[in-house]
Amino acid sequence: MLGRFVAVLLLVIPGIAATYGFILIKQAVLLGLGPAPFPWGNIALGAVLFFVGTAFIGGWIFYRDRKRNYVAPRFRKKRPRRDATPRRP
Repeated sequence: MLGRFVAVLLLVIPGIAATYGFILIKQAVLLGLGPAPFPWGNIALGAVLFFVGTAFIGGWIFYRDRKRNYVAPRFRKKRPRRDATPRRP
């Protein structure tokens, strides 16, 4: 039970970070439309939070789908090839 709770937290925390990053970017853009100077720091922090959170969740989903063989053939794990020489009777 505790393991599942930790697993959910590992997905919720990056999701919250990505959401907060998106909100920071949105607020910075809307504040930049006014007479105040453009808040580049908020945009940079928001972009980092958004992309890191999104990349973590996307990577987790990709890893899970790859393990269950739900991905396209080009993303499947590479298997060692058999020897290409023809067999002799």
